[in-house]
Amino acid sequence: MRRLLPEPAREITVPELVEELTPWEGASDERPFVYVNFALTLDGQSTIDGVSGAIGSARDTELLVGLRTRCDAVMIGAGTLRSEKYGRVVADPKKREKREREGLAPDPLIAIVAGRMDLPRDPPIFTEAAGKVMIFTSSEGDPPDTATPLEVVRYEGRVDLNEALAHLRAKEGVRALLCEGGATLHGEMLKAGCVDEIFVSRAPKLAGGRGPGLVEGLDPHVRELALVWLVNEPETGEIFARYRVLPDD
Repeated sequence: MRRLLPEPAREITVPELVEELTPWEGASDERPFVYVNFALTLDGQSTIDGVSGAIGSARDTELLVGLRTRCDAVMIGAGTLRSEKYGRVVADPKKREKREREGLAPDPLIAIVAGRMDLPRDPPIFTEAAGKVMIFTSSEGDPPDTATPLEVVRYEGRVDLNEALAHLRAKEGVRALLCEGGATLHGEMLKAGCVDEIFVSRAPKLAGGRGPGLVEGLDPHVRELALVWLVNEPETGEIFARYRVLPDD
């Protein structure tokens, strides 16, 4: 991989990029530092036939896993859970050991935002008994029976994302949270003003269709971003970018 910006182009590895990321230092007393990650095709699609796996490469997966190793919690929407069937988000025991050496829990907490409680019962995050799962929901329905410790936080009407993040910060000690979407959840997070950085992997592929993009449901208001770095993988033609979300004036 070659880092193209900000310094003159040079070779760099995913572990080197990840080591630069210390999101816990950006946490406030009110909420965690939040960074989101997305893989997109050249024409802006985030899924192909409903799933994201066909977009990225092994390098994209390596970066995603690296981002997961730097957070206290991973947040997803119910739709992403239904389509992607999440397993243990840090599967490598050596990476879990490294997290512990750096003062993190071996497994990030999994936070699921669900308007309805019609969740799949068998994804590995529910059955592997690793870490903890929290469901933030406005539904009165019963959660799945899980081997993994699970807690449900209920809201009237809609899930208040700022309140959910405040709960994670105050009650669970979450300082850094990686949001893996999907597009609707990312849009709601941006609308709530609680996204600090965005990581985007751009694949040299055209998907066509009318699938979701980076965000959905965002009101027509420009959010200014600052480019932190830009990296190219010559073997696959992928471009990886890290942006900082600038505060509104």
